Amino acid sequence: MEDLEIARACALYADDKKAENIRILDLRGLSPISDYFVLVTAMSTPQLRAVRDEIVERMRDEHATPPDVKDGNFESQWIILVYGSVMVHILTPEKREFYALEELWGDAPEMALNLDVPEPEPKPEPAKKVAVKKTAAKKAPAKKAAAKKAPAKKAAAKKAAPKKK
Repeated sequence: MEDLEIARACALYADDKKAENIRILDLRGLSPISDYFVLVTAMSTPQLRAVRDEIVERMRDEHATPPDVKDGNFESQWIILVYGSVMVHILTPEKREFYALEELWGDAPEMALNLDVPEPEPKPEPAKKVAVKKTAAKKAPAKKAAAKKAPAKKAAAKKAAPKKK
């Protein structure tokens, strides 16, 4: 089973337990730790447990694949399951907002959750700009700057001059 298939399977199993805001981020070339992140929101501690159990049991039963790593506990409100190069993060809404993994890995493209949806087109790299030599036009000094200084000089001159009665 390829890593993207594992990520999609984990996402679908989480969806079966009514997890929310499920996203798969492609970290290939961005992270030495993992190729894919599956980000899942569980709305309560019981749901956190149910989502974790569903993913672990179905990956074991249907794909004969136990997690390489299970980390986190229910009190921390963040559980991580690792399947090869796929890291599944199950978080409560508060922890997901606080750690903002989507923002941290903002350069990572998001993958479709199922095979029926076509993958997003890779963004073309911007064309290299050809250096064009431009001649700089000289600008006349700004008159506004001089105008602003003049009242200050007049005010100083008024203070220095004796008052006439």
